[in-house]
Amino acid sequence: MDKNMLAGLEGLPEEDKNRMSAMIDHLQLRDSLRMYNSLVERCFNDCVDNFTRKTLQKQEETCVARCAEKFLKHSMRVGLRFAELNSQSATQD
Repeated sequence: MDKNMLAGLEGLPEEDKNRMSAMIDHLQLRDSLRMYNSLVERCFNDCVDNFTRKTLQKQEETCVARCAEKFLKHSMRVGLRFAELNSQSATQD
């Protein structure tokens, strides 16, 4: 976790800071797992439609790879944009 996230908690006792840090870590992990699960579900539903084999067919494998790449690029772009907006609002304060 980025220690700058706790910068606004300077007046709190160390125990509360540690509790907040653990809570933030937990929320970040939960959000990461949700994003991963969303990626898997979306790409599986969009790409896999033939259950006659144990392994993915070449076209399904290509589709899943493209889907995952698009999803991750989109997520990265949204994260960067959020950071830009957050930075702008911090400088305006």
